[in-house]
Amino acid sequence: MRKNVIITGSNRGIGRAMLEKFAANGYDVWACARRETEEFLSAIKNLSNDTGASITPIYFDLSDENEIRDGIKKILSEKKNIDVLINNAGVAYGGAFTMTPIKKMREIYEVNVFAQVNIMQLVARKMIRQNSGCIINMCSAAGIFANPGFLAYGSSKAALIWITKMAAKELGRYSIRVNGIAPSFTDTDMGRYNSEEKLKEHLQTMALPPRMLSPREVADAAFYIASDSAAFLTGQVLQLDGGGSA
Repeated sequence: MRKNVIITGSNRGIGRAMLEKFAANGYDVWACARRETEEFLSAIKNLSNDTGASITPIYFDLSDENEIRDGIKKILSEKKNIDVLINNAGVAYGGAFTMTPIKKMREIYEVNVFAQVNIMQLVARKMIRQNSGCIINMCSAAGIFANPGFLAYGSSKAALIWITKMAAKELGRYSIRVNGIAPSFTDTDMGRYNSEEKLKEHLQTMALPPRMLSPREVADAAFYIASDSAAFLTGQVLQLDGGGSA
């Protein structure tokens, strides 16, 4: 029997890799994205044909609370169990401490913190009624290591890490597991928003032979966390940084 997963930001990068991983391994997917594109519709149609998975596109903008609620309501209206929620979508921003406007921080927090909590709350109520579920938040190594130039982004991800750990304690009594994944620089458009110099500095800190993380490796980690093999894992943030720092 196939399970059901919600994946936000599933139209590209890490989210697309997660969509492919879960669809190919026994999950039907609510594939969330900000907007509809022909490329996305074609990709999910082909993936569905190849894997036999039911893939339903859901569209909402994480900066719009009403759109989020409408999107999740569409999912809930299907009256299916929600086995896994993956809060993957987010936004990146780099800027020096003294040059980061408070307005920009609010924008980043709206997407990387408040939208994540909103989705978690809406889905958790369903999982509580089920008395089961798994929530995976896409955190970041930038939320663990305080490096210059990441005031808005790093602090938003640090907040999400705290929220992940707190939610795990509150929701555990309902057999809901909550964990996070904290990747370092990943080979995606978002992962390459920094300069080549910043990327080179990061790679030099790694314990393993230096390279960027692949989206597939993050998807594999998410699939493990969602699996029965990780049934006793909650309140944890898995660092995928090659032994380096953000």
